[in-house]
Amino acid sequence: MATDTEIRAERLEMYNGDRMTQAEFHRIYSQMPEDFRAELIGGIVYVASPLKRQHGTNHLFLGTLLGVYVGNTPGTEAGDNATVILGEEGEPQPDLFLRILPEFQGQSATDEDDYIVGAPELLVEIALTSQAIDLHTKRQDYQRYGVLEYLVASLREQRLYWFDLRADRGLEPGADGVYRIRTFPGLWLHAEAVFARDYQRCMAVLNQGLASPEHAAFVQRLAKLAPGK
Repeated sequence: MATDTEIRAERLEMYNGDRMTQAEFHRIYSQMPEDFRAELIGGIVYVASPLKRQHGTNHLFLGTLLGVYVGNTPGTEAGDNATVILGEEGEPQPDLFLRILPEFQGQSATDEDDYIVGAPELLVEIALTSQAIDLHTKRQDYQRYGVLEYLVASLREQRLYWFDLRADRGLEPGADGVYRIRTFPGLWLHAEAVFARDYQRCMAVLNQGLASPEHAAFVQRLAKLAPGK
């Protein structure tokens, strides 16, 4: 007898709590309406709720900062809401990602259908109604598949959670309130300014990071890995 999931697969339906492999999920999801959004975390389907203004504005703000970093760091790439094929039970759509490009020896790849395959070095989630999932289920799955660092921007608490997933521990900002991302030297984020959407202060802090010796050394290291070098 066919299982509920198999029946839904034939009908191209997907609901919260369905259990699927990544291959099953991807096949069904690719045929769903464009406005339908879901993720596969630990083999379980999570259908996304409609996003509210607070999520959207903070998402854009953080994405802008990542974009500025990428513009000053050749060999890196940032994006938002892109499907990431992590493994047999994982296909999330993180709010933001930042990765080292595969041609610069980053740990993720890009397949022939233009999907990211493997774990980007940094993932970011904007958390409001999804906070419990973001801080626990997603964190565990991201760690399982090799994401190096993870940020959760809690809109309810006005707090930025920062995790070193390799060491399985939370990290704290410096005494100045600045989060200095380890995998991407020079990516400096001031959480208070981020939640206040204080663009001038955020940019001042980020520019300090981009002017740091650590960032210069990172850019030089990536340059040596550039194709043709």
